[in-house]
Amino acid sequence: MDTYSKPIAERIEWLFALARKHASDYSSPEIYLARRRYLAAHPTAILVFKCMDGRINIPVATNTPPGIIQPFRNLGGMFNLGWPHLGETVTNAVNQVVAEGRRVMLIITYHFAQGSHHRGCAGFNYCTESARAHTFQIKAQMEALFGTGHSTVYPLVCGFETDEDALLLHSSSGELLNMAALTDTERDSLPSLLARLFPDMPVQMRADLMPLLLGNLDHIAEVRQVKRVLEIEHREWMLCIGRGFDWLHTPNLALIIGPYSPDLADPIRKAAGIIQSNMQSGRIPDDGFLLLSTAPYDEIGVDRARAVLKANFMSEFAAEVIRHSHAELAERMHACTAVLHWATHQLEICHAACRESVC
Repeated sequence: MDTYSKPIAERIEWLFALARKHASDYSSPEIYLARRRYLAAHPTAILVFKCMDGRINIPVATNTPPGIIQPFRNLGGMFNLGWPHLGETVTNAVNQVVAEGRRVMLIITYHFAQGSHHRGCAGFNYCTESARAHTFQIKAQMEALFGTGHSTVYPLVCGFETDEDALLLHSSSGELLNMAALTDTERDSLPSLLARLFPDMPVQMRADLMPLLLGNLDHIAEVRQVKRVLEIEHREWMLCIGRGFDWLHTPNLALIIGPYSPDLADPIRKAAGIIQSNMQSGRIPDDGFLLLSTAPYDEIGVDRARAVLKANFMSEFAAEVIRHSHAELAERMHACTAVLHWATHQLEICHAACRESVC
């Protein structure tokens, strides 16, 4: 369905149907085995650090199956490994993967639009140079934390051009691999090109990066065949806060804020401003938006109870920020809290304060 023009009640109903379908597919025997087979062939864990902007959807842009790429989102792709929760979460994720005998690739992204300066990153006031410089600061922090040898953990800086969903890979020597500019001949020689640009990247990592790059080339070709003027503009009608949004395998739907920064109010205010602008410009209906707070859990009992408390807190905090910063928008807010079971990707609604009881 056209999720952008329907009434808010139908959009929310469609959204939770999407979540249920994702959980059903994710847990099905065939997809479970396909995911295990993919990870056996490509064992490198992929963690992506990206902006909350709903247009930056790396699994879609690389044709990667759900559940392979672990996302970390924040306003503008701004991160600092000194933040207590972020540093611990990333370190725990890396340690878990390494304990399994696998390597980790940390893809650190910034984004821009080649067709319009003002379709760039609002978090950096549309300054691509500042956004790019920040990604290299994050890379330096990654190397301070995990080492500069790159034999186990490899931080890779990537640009993301939102008009064509193209990846741009930055090598340590300063060279740039722009996937949108690759010719058919260069596609065929991509493995040797990667080896030349990233000689410090382990052979297995380069092999595991190849499916993402080939998928990106295929996706770029598909994008070039369609007219998507509205899709490359902001059209988000959801503000999501927390973790566990892998099931939102749909671009330009939601602004997702990870619970990492000590100042969560700032990205919430800016996300609310984007949604309000979407309404005012007519890119989405002005009859409402969804505030969805989600916390993941591994085990029933105490771990799930903790997730419920966390989701409720984030929802109440975000709602209060929106009421103070965008009072008119707050009147159109549908709030819902949920927890997500990591093993099954099942989304479980805990509390809904949606008008018309659409949750």
